[in-house]
Amino acid sequence: MNSKNLFIYDSIKLFEILNEIKEYLNFEINYINKKDYEKIDFYDYKNYVLISTKFDKGIKNCLVINELPLKVNKLIEKINLTFLKNQFNNQSEIKIGKYILNLNSRKINFREINLDLTEKECDLILFIQANKKANLKEIQKIVWHHTSDLETHTVETHIYRIRKKMIESFNDDNFIKFDKKGYYLN
Repeated sequence: MNSKNLFIYDSIKLFEILNEIKEYLNFEINYINKKDYEKIDFYDYKNYVLISTKFDKGIKNCLVINELPLKVNKLIEKINLTFLKNQFNNQSEIKIGKYILNLNSRKINFREINLDLTEKECDLILFIQANKKANLKEIQKIVWHHTSDLETHTVETHIYRIRKKMIESFNDDNFIKFDKKGYYLN
């Protein structure tokens, strides 16, 4: 699968124009209609652009090209800029189980639901994920920069808040688990 995929939505003329010069382009071109759009799981594509010549409120993340005629080189430039923006955004996204954590916006999402997190909540989730299991003392030392002999409930409080948010937003009461070896993500 190509790392860049252009989906041309419901505009056969635009597809035909770009398909004629496809060997000079650095992305794959696909034509889709409304039925195709509903079947495609766009989470399978790392970097994609959906382009159309008309606005359709049911289509998400669509680059609308409605000022026609447009020179082909300007169109290619707009498409490539959109790919660059997507790549930047994708680099800030980390997959954590079934969720996507966006480090730029500090949001964790699943399907269409977004949950705001604090910077420390993001740091805590990332630390636990990176270490597979993390005990209380490690978290205090690395995430909060506390000494190991400090008596505090900061970690437990943050984990409690994350769990509460995950239950309220995603009905997930198994996101952060605990056993004898420490905290881990489920």
